[in-house]
Amino acid sequence: MSMAGDSETHLKDRGETSSPVRQPFLIGVSGGTASGKSSVCEKIMELLGQNKIDHHQRQVVILSQDSFYKVLTPEQKAKAQKGQFNFDHPDAFDNELVMQTLKLILQGKTVQIPVYDFVTHSRKDEFVIVYPADVVLFEGILMFYSQEIRDLFQMKLFVDTDPDTRLSRRVLRDISERGRELEQVLAQYITFVKPAFEEFCLPTKKYADVIIPRGADNLVAINLIVQHIQDILNGGLSKRHNGCVNGHSTPRQRRTSESSSRPH
Repeated sequence: MSMAGDSETHLKDRGETSSPVRQPFLIGVSGGTASGKSSVCEKIMELLGQNKIDHHQRQVVILSQDSFYKVLTPEQKAKAQKGQFNFDHPDAFDNELVMQTLKLILQGKTVQIPVYDFVTHSRKDEFVIVYPADVVLFEGILMFYSQEIRDLFQMKLFVDTDPDTRLSRRVLRDISERGRELEQVLAQYITFVKPAFEEFCLPTKKYADVIIPRGADNLVAINLIVQHIQDILNGGLSKRHNGCVNGHSTPRQRRTSESSSRPH
């Protein structure tokens, strides 16, 4: 199976005979907390018919930045239990591990993804195995904050959802799925989540190639993205000539014109 990408490499993976492998097409999906990033990714998988396929055979996979929270110190964990730790700050994520994982994915390698427990605020002793795929969707609130990570994505999507809708979803999710109290959820949102969104996440919206208002409800936007991914899976981007597709420069070349400064 050929993978869409800009360069062709010859790799040996898991003892298999070396064969031409193309880099997978990386898509970053960002947006505020509870904006619908996961729902957008799942809808894309569903429309591509990938959600019911065995994970060994999937051409499209979804990863989440939430899997890459740093291991907390005892002091940080104590704060987290009281809702006093800022999980929406860039420093809360293990960007070194994100980079290491993405580089392995670009080499067509099988990777181990950490499993994070939001109830205990810790990494579990288990991993999720992700096999090589043609298209990788990587979603998270700060996927575009680090330029080093941002530059690896050939397509960047920003899910833009009304703040009141996001807050209501966040409250329902944290109470039902993470065992939080309403007062704690609201206090954390006002103290950390909202200010961090405005300082770190919202400014990265300018880096998006496609902005998706209303998230998974915006089927017009999602269908356009799905069509583009289908073109990739069908080899639509494999016939590149001098870095151009139908007369347009490829996403990788367009990235060179981006500002090198961080969004804040």
